[in-house]
Amino acid sequence: MVDLRRAAAIVGVHEHITRYAPDKSEQQIQGESIIKALEDAGLEKKDVDGLFCASMSVRSSGLNLADYLNMYPKMVDNTTVGGGSFEFHLSHALNAIYAGRINCAVITYATQARSGGVSVGTGGISRQGHPRLDPSPDSFEELYGLTTVGLYAMIAQRHMHLYGTTSEQLAEIAVTMRRHASLNPEALFRDLITVDDVMRSPVVSTPLHRNDCCVITDGGGAVVVASPELARNCKQKPVWILGAGEAVAHQGAGKRDLMYIAAKQSHVPAFEMAGVTQKDIDMAMIYDSFTITVLETLEDLGFCEKGEGGQFVLNGRIGLGGELPINTDGGGLSSNHPGMRGLFLLLEATRQLRGQFEGTERQVPDCKIALCHGTGGALGSRHSGGTVILARD
Repeated sequence: MVDLRRAAAIVGVHEHITRYAPDKSEQQIQGESIIKALEDAGLEKKDVDGLFCASMSVRSSGLNLADYLNMYPKMVDNTTVGGGSFEFHLSHALNAIYAGRINCAVITYATQARSGGVSVGTGGISRQGHPRLDPSPDSFEELYGLTTVGLYAMIAQRHMHLYGTTSEQLAEIAVTMRRHASLNPEALFRDLITVDDVMRSPVVSTPLHRNDCCVITDGGGAVVVASPELARNCKQKPVWILGAGEAVAHQGAGKRDLMYIAAKQSHVPAFEMAGVTQKDIDMAMIYDSFTITVLETLEDLGFCEKGEGGQFVLNGRIGLGGELPINTDGGGLSSNHPGMRGLFLLLEATRQLRGQFEGTERQVPDCKIALCHGTGGALGSRHSGGTVILARD
């Protein structure tokens, strides 16, 4: 395997902290985020030769965004695999920089899911007004009104049946994320909740309650990735990319074990490339579209054995001050989830590795190595998994 450790670094980040922005366009949010992320790095638009973006609409494609910002990149990547797209982008940027194709890339995303009234995955083809079957795998499922939360609920039910996982254990994840959100002034929901609060919230799709589900917000951001030579001259200390892995999972012609997700495959090359083990990870940003997403991801990333996720998340282990603090910004369950959230995993991990919250409860002490895992699509159907391991300078 080619040694790509520290072949590129994150040198600039910006989160467009709006959670509701009906007065802005997606391109405006992306443009503002890119300019601010470049300022964070001490760079300018002319330094960027790679443009990476995923979008829920064609308006925010790399082609349109380059025109909007008057940029002429050497490389454009519109890879869109759902919420994990941005971990894929970081992997692609790393390889392109190592190959000498580009020297500096920007990864960006924006959406107005909340102000636009878009609730992703809540209908079927009939609800979307399609006059005929769409020629895709979804044609055989969405016709009947299949929902994203329903797919995740089936995963949760199966996990409970096989391993004795309980709703209370899932609720512990939501409670921990809310505690972290209480430390983030930009989080959508900051009031503390208890396991009983989660259990008393309405059931959306058995066994998942409302507080087991992510929030819906507007939002966006940008990440600047640079070669080692450029990174050493940037304003911020570089956050190095140690390893990356990509994977997809699907129905496998009906033979797939739904208890194993794409993370089972994607984490292997990431850890091998990085030369670290799970015990070396100081904090993790785990995609939390639903509480069951976190539990299955932790298992398939190798932090615990299959079926042990319910016990693993108890007793403060995944909270700040615990063995493996996750989603220190409050995650998609409490802070923000603008359709696809994978970019925000990179933003928060970078802030933690920089020590940006030093002197506050939100900072993970002596944070040296962080893991980000983005999930796109639905665990009960087709989905992506992108695993990235980052290290402070």
